[in-house]
Amino acid sequence: MLSVTGLDVAYGNAMALHGISMEVEPGQMVFVAGRNGAGKTTLFKSIAGFLEPRSGSILFEGKNIVGLPPEKVALLGIRYIFQDKRVFSKLTVRENLELAAYPVKENMKDAVEKVLQLYPKMEKFLSLSAGSLSGGQRQILLIGRALVGNPKLLLIDEPTEGLAAGTINDILNVLSLMRGKVSMVIVEQNLSVVGMLADKVYMVKEGKIMKEMVDKAEINDKAAMERYL
Repeated sequence: MLSVTGLDVAYGNAMALHGISMEVEPGQMVFVAGRNGAGKTTLFKSIAGFLEPRSGSILFEGKNIVGLPPEKVALLGIRYIFQDKRVFSKLTVRENLELAAYPVKENMKDAVEKVLQLYPKMEKFLSLSAGSLSGGQRQILLIGRALVGNPKLLLIDEPTEGLAAGTINDILNVLSLMRGKVSMVIVEQNLSVVGMLADKVYMVKEGKIMKEMVDKAEINDKAAMERYL
């Protein structure tokens, strides 16, 4: 589904990614793990069309999407959920979802129902301003909003960052319910979360992939992952 090959990305003269290559198959939940500044968000911005690589290719369903603007990448079926958990804070939760439904011509009632199926507790917040939600509730709203229009691939940047343990469990439940229904690439520093959910892990350090992990025993070995960081 997604094939990244030899990706080099720079900010001016400063190289941020060095020859990154990765593969994502349909329905997979792939994690990209690494410390702050490792290049994880740069990778996502490159895939989503916000940054243009110096070299390398990004194939999505066989089509090279390098150079496409973000809106065209999104219409191909790739949704990027940013790290900052930013919603339209003055609009209600329902209006946030309806706004996402408009450009992809999805029935607005169906868009709302998708979120409620993932997180039924959201029903009591539909008429509240999205800015009044907790960080975890905003994250679930953003995931639900990204699912509007039936995307094929989600890029989710640091979904559990800054959240309390109970809220992280809600996020994990939502992601588990989505497993197999949509492909996901998730940037995550919480290695316990990675171990619980990942089908595959790419360990990134200083803009390079240090290790690709597909063996579940190795993925569940937190100490083994730490060694590559």
